[in-house]
Amino acid sequence: MDRVFKVIEAVLAALLLGMVLMVFGNVLLRYAFNSGIQVSEELSRFFFIWLTFIGAIVAMREGAHLGMDNFVNKLSRRGKLICLTLCQGLTLLCCVMMFRGTWVQHEINATTAAPVTGLSMIWVFGVAYLTAIAIGAMALRTLWRIARNEIADDELVAISESEENLHPTTPVEVRP
Repeated sequence: MDRVFKVIEAVLAALLLGMVLMVFGNVLLRYAFNSGIQVSEELSRFFFIWLTFIGAIVAMREGAHLGMDNFVNKLSRRGKLICLTLCQGLTLLCCVMMFRGTWVQHEINATTAAPVTGLSMIWVFGVAYLTAIAIGAMALRTLWRIARNEIADDELVAISESEENLHPTTPVEVRP
């Protein structure tokens, strides 16, 4: 599974690089040559949508979404289990709603063409299928582990309220 997420992170990096190159290239062309590439504006927006949705999958796996850990940390193990169960249940409900909403809009998006590239808009908004399935599967897995009592104490607070708590850093010695 780690390899799959390494590939996903590489896709995210490629999307970000493509977006930066298209926007920077278009700005350069406009200022230097008074022209631009119309496709790059549209594609960079599409890349940004995919970057956001796929990034949410990676953030879910790493527990990087923001939450209320100050409150949850004060609860007993049972309270933390209840909060984690509610959180994963609500996450699963949101994934079902996102999948269903994308499904309902599928025909409209599939038959609508992007103005410049002519791509079917399902290529843009269809990423919601992937996101809903991936995040929903992670929520289901966590709920399954809760039901089987396989959750360790350090996993009970799945989300951090602050980004500083995500990746502990070593103290830096400051010398005068």
